[in-house]
Amino acid sequence: MILHYKCQGCGNDMSFDAATGKLSCQSCGRQENIENHPERLVTATFDDNEVKEYHCNNCGAGIITETHTAATSCSFCGAGVVLADRLSGNLAPVKVIPFTISREEATEAFQKWCRKGRLTPKGFMSADRIKSITGLYVPFWLYDLNSRAQVNAVGTKVRTYTQGDYIYTETSYYDAYRDINLDYVKVPIDASEKMNDHLMDKLEPYEYGELKEFKTPYLAGYIAEKYNYTDEELLPRAKDKINGYIDAYISQTLGGYRTVTYKDKQIDTSKVKCDYVLLPVWMVSYDFEQKEHVFAMNGQTGKIIGKPPISKSKAFMWFGGIAGGTFLAMKSISFLVGGGFW
Repeated sequence: MILHYKCQGCGNDMSFDAATGKLSCQSCGRQENIENHPERLVTATFDDNEVKEYHCNNCGAGIITETHTAATSCSFCGAGVVLADRLSGNLAPVKVIPFTISREEATEAFQKWCRKGRLTPKGFMSADRIKSITGLYVPFWLYDLNSRAQVNAVGTKVRTYTQGDYIYTETSYYDAYRDINLDYVKVPIDASEKMNDHLMDKLEPYEYGELKEFKTPYLAGYIAEKYNYTDEELLPRAKDKINGYIDAYISQTLGGYRTVTYKDKQIDTSKVKCDYVLLPVWMVSYDFEQKEHVFAMNGQTGKIIGKPPISKSKAFMWFGGIAGGTFLAMKSISFLVGGGFW
């Protein structure tokens, strides 16, 4: 089943407007509140290995998509369509963070970001080479986790004092035990096979206070993916993601010792809750010197992640300048140590 949003005023296509947070008609300007918009619920089963053809309600053209696409645009008339049976049952997201940055704002912000590159080639900073910019709702699992950490360690405290002509160092040893209970909420793990995990991690944080109850009109005019991996399959990655925070917290509780040696450390992390959500990402494809560079922008906060090309000549001058400054500083220090003034 295809959901296609038509303007009740003029009959033209409507899409989600990031600036207003409403369904908007580009022709007559009519807007509709999504929070009050009736949601069409679909009960359907879908085989992920099946290639299924949909038909656009606008022009009748066939729409064939990849099996994990949940929202797209008709290639013939450009109408935004939502594939409702791919958002039903256990495939239905619980929450969504809508786009707050429009395509025009994303394009302008990306161009401004490019011009700030200290070591990027001049042509990259000044030329408009954006090949494509795509608004994409990426599937994420948001985990609430609980960690129970039990630690046995030996800590030392060192005291140095002088008595007569001798300097004494006294080392005291202490048994340290910690029983720690930690809760982590809304730990995000992207569930799309296509998306680069490292890139998605770098786009964080999102402002999760802006999560809204999922309604299909938020997807109108954008592309959306449904998850490739279940929450159970990605739970090990969620646990790995918080391990560094757990270790840092344990170390903080043992901060009064000079040294700490762990005799035993047991950490048991379990899932308390997990929600399936869609988060907004602008994917930017940029052509430069016959190469395609891919960047990502957080569709809520505007944070941009990517690796721009590096100008060899600028890099040489930059690092040459650093090396020259270091040499001068070292030379100045040597003169002062020698006691002379030059």
